[in-house]
Formats: sequence, C-alpha cells, structure tokens
Amino acid sequence: MNLAVTERGPALLDDALVCDMTMPWTAYGRAELRRRSLPRMKESGFDLVSLTLAADVQSQIDVLKSCARERRSFALQPELYRLIDGVDDILAAKRDGVLALSFNIQGTNALAGNIDMVGLFYDLGVRHMLLAYNKKNLVGDGCHERTDSGLSHFGIELIEEMNRVGMMVDCSHTGYRSSMEAMEVSKAPVIFSHSNPRALWEHDRNIRDDQAKACAATGGLVGVNGVGIFMGDNDASTAMLFRQIDYYAGLIGTEHIGFGLDFVYDTDAMRHSMADMKSPAKGNYDKMTAFFQPEQLPELVDLMLARGYPEKAIRGILGENFLRVARQVWR
Repeated sequence: MNLAVTERGPALLDDALVCDMTMPWTAYGRAELRRRSLPRMKESGFDLVSLTLAADVQSQIDVLKSCARERRSFALQPELYRLIDGVDDILAAKRDGVLALSFNIQGTNALAGNIDMVGLFYDLGVRHMLLAYNKKNLVGDGCHERTDSGLSHFGIELIEEMNRVGMMVDCSHTGYRSSMEAMEVSKAPVIFSHSNPRALWEHDRNIRDDQAKACAATGGLVGVNGVGIFMGDNDASTAMLFRQIDYYAGLIGTEHIGFGLDFVYDTDAMRHSMADMKSPAKGNYDKMTAFFQPEQLPELVDLMLARGYPEKAIRGILGENFLRVARQVWR
C-alpha cells in the first residue's frame, strides 16, 4: 500500500490545482529568505498564494504603498509570477508554469472607516479581507478582545459592500459573535482563511464547531492553519495538520476545507515581532517556532491517500474548493 501511495501522490499533486489562502508578506525578516519563499511554494506544488499585505495597520497610505510596491515587483518578474483578477487567470498561470498571486488584508483598519475603499482595494488585487485582527475595531470584536460584541452598523454595511464588489468576507481572527453575525448578513459564501478547530486545541485563534458549520452553510470553506501553537504544543508536523483536516472532514465535509497555512519564511523575525504584540491575551505568540513547511505538502497528500481519502476529495482540499468559492464570489 505504501508503494502504491508513493506512486500516486506525486502524480496527483502535479496535476491538481493547489491554493493557499494566507502567507504573511509584510515587511519583516531577512531579504534572502523572503526572495526564496515564493519559489519554495511553487517547487512544492502550490499554484496560487494569497499574500497578506498588512495586518491590523492604522495607516491607509502605508497599505496603498505596500500594494503598489508589490504589484510593481511582481510585474517585473512575469516569467515567475502573475497577479490574478479571476479564476481563469489562476488556471492559465498553472498551464504556463508560473505562480499565481493575489492579496489579502488582515483586518479592516486600512479602510479608515471609508466604505469607498473596498472597491479600490479589490481593483488592486485584494480578494479577501479579515473583518477584525484579534482586537476590536469599527466592524466588531477580534478573537482576543475582552468582550464578545457583534457587528456594528458599519460592519453590516461593510459586508454588504464586500458582497457587492466581489471581495470574500474572511472571519479568521474575528470574535465569535461578530463572525456568526457576519455569516448571517453575507449573501455570498464566507471563509475562515486560516483557522483550526478549537475542539482539538484550546486557543482563542481557533474556531468553535458551530462557527465552522455556519461557514459551510454559507457555501464557504475553512482553511487549515499550519502554525504549531494553533494545532498543539508547537507541533507543525504533517500528521498534526492532517488531524485538523480529518476533524473538519467529519464535521463539515471535505468540500468545505482548504489551506491557509500561514507559512512564515523567517521564524525568528516573526517570533520577535509577535513577542511585542500589544494584546491583553498574547496567546503564546512569543513561543512560535514551528510552522508547516511547503515541502511537507507531498507528504500530506501521501498521508491523505493512505488514510483512504478519495482523489476527488483531495483535489478539493488542495484547491478546487477555493476555486468554487472564488467563482461564486469574485466579480
């Protein structure tokens, strides 16, 4: 059986469309590790990576500058990267052997309370945006906030505007009640781009079963997260990531699972950055040292095959589920 799996795994991974919904791409870490990170993703089998331009920033102009800088950088490397507008661009990039890229923003502070910015960010390549990043903002509460309030009037208006322009509503890092209300308000599928089951590991960043079920009920999906402190005792092994997938498969079905690995290319720099995080509930972020690596993906595919997952289900988890949601939401 192991020999058969070893033969099937690489062929399946090479043919499948593989998407990752979350990779931190803010200004941190060593330049040489940053330059190597996206080629590592491509070499490991990924076809689309959503890059996080900003997390919980206050300055709108800084986000716009970051977006402009990254768009120019990737445009100057067309032999390696392609910024996408829609699903067809992702499929074309795979055929052409280049890595497809999109952007996301973690939190809505970059809007500066201006609903008109949603469409502009969408036009610049931002395809999903978190409602809140750990703390309270104009939209609602974050997952580490002292309170658990629901959406503000601005939050409701924001979700309606995101639905209108085609931007995915992302509830990762968002407080429980705010996320549940967001899924009631949204007329389009909602995602948790990078959130693991709280039933497996108690952490404020992980989500409850009813949150995952509500997400699936919208037609959306939950991206399993490869950060060790969200899966267990700083354990980012392939077996531990599969455990997250397997739990969600039983809870919401394989058709509602994707990847939001949160891969960090410079662990030391990120850990030091997180140690300074201004939050009443730090969540052991200063202990982060283990992250699921892109090179573990072939091993994960082998493990899913070995555990009897049908190829159709594996293809869905790898990326086709995300494409389904993107076709429904993006304009």
